[in-house]
Amino acid sequence: MPDEEIQTIDRPRAARTVPPQARPAAPARPRPTWLGPVLIVGIVLAALNLRPAITSLGALFEEVRTGLGMSGTVAGLITSVPALCFAVFGVTAPRLSRRFGPAAVVCAGMAAVAAGLLIRPFTHSAAGFLAASALSLAGIALTNVLLPVIVKRWFPDRVGTMTGLYSMALALGTSLAAAATVPMTSALGGSWRTGLLVWAVLAVVAVLPWLPVAAAARREKRAAASGTAGAVRADTGPKIVRSRTAWALACYFGLQATGAYITMGWLPQIFRDAGVSASTAGVLLAVTMVMGVPLAFVIPNLAGRMKNQGAIAVTLGVFGLVGYTGLHFAPAAGAWAWALLLGVSNCAFPLVITLIGLRAKSPAGVVKLSAFAQSVGYLISIPGPLLIGALYQHSGGWDLPLTLMAGLLIPQIALGVLAGRDRTIEDECGMRD
Repeated sequence: MPDEEIQTIDRPRAARTVPPQARPAAPARPRPTWLGPVLIVGIVLAALNLRPAITSLGALFEEVRTGLGMSGTVAGLITSVPALCFAVFGVTAPRLSRRFGPAAVVCAGMAAVAAGLLIRPFTHSAAGFLAASALSLAGIALTNVLLPVIVKRWFPDRVGTMTGLYSMALALGTSLAAAATVPMTSALGGSWRTGLLVWAVLAVVAVLPWLPVAAAARREKRAAASGTAGAVRADTGPKIVRSRTAWALACYFGLQATGAYITMGWLPQIFRDAGVSASTAGVLLAVTMVMGVPLAFVIPNLAGRMKNQGAIAVTLGVFGLVGYTGLHFAPAAGAWAWALLLGVSNCAFPLVITLIGLRAKSPAGVVKLSAFAQSVGYLISIPGPLLIGALYQHSGGWDLPLTLMAGLLIPQIALGVLAGRDRTIEDECGMRD
């Protein structure tokens, strides 16, 4: 409905021109006071569950592979499934969000994560394990896309703070699952099935706060729908493929995800090949991952206060360049420094999630931008770890792979500068506010 037409409700009766069926409804009732705190708890719990399904499996992968008799091909498929599922299922998030509302879809996503984690420890075949994992990953993909939308819709004035909060929770969940899965498995009897099942408990808990939030959002949506009967359907968002900023964000997301997956998959091997012990190499990886916990809160807050976030992207990229250079020339001597530097560089993830919330004006724009950037980005990230492995095997060392890993940071920095410019996808696509 045009703005001029809406404004006629405040004019004298004789000047009113809005047809009865198109008149706006009375102001909506204020949201319940409990909604904000419960929503914050729900966001934190959801974020905590976005990576344990992956990192807990990584910690016990050899035991799972042996227990289920997986072939090398199937094992390789399972390691590439997360990025593929994130890309494929993330595309469906905008349609589901329009149909059911983002809160309801996140609630269903958390339920899918819990169901998959509950099922897979009881499977007795590689196919069943893969299917249960895919169910969890589908729920994670939907939640990945829609958490920025939730933040934009319910906390429009605190995008940086709330993005930092859930980015920190995501980093904490990632690190916790990687570090605690093996000790917990040993303490609970040594079965990999029990070790993986533990994380289903956290996922079930994460569903609980989303049940009342989804119900409240559904009531709000019904009230809005009944009050706007006969009105023109609202714009569902911009044509995302027309936006240069959207493409820059998607490619930046893809390159930072590539770096993160390469680091998680290959950094311990780099250190071990340099003479570092296996246990120390694992601790160094944990240090790299733990760096994301505090910085995941600081960076979004800082980015939210800036009009142009390109300087942050450049800084993070430079940290990565120094880290990879150090790994090339003195991998063992400076191991702790390189692990810290790469941990800072990997914090490009909370930056790009913050940018998704800042580069769109409306929730409809955010959901399209989030789905587009993450789906395209995860597709871009799939070949990276495989290519690094092939180069390592072909060259017999890390000189060539490390050169490529450092080289990928150059376009990542450039794309971060482009994505960080003070503009929105609605402006680029010619959409009205």
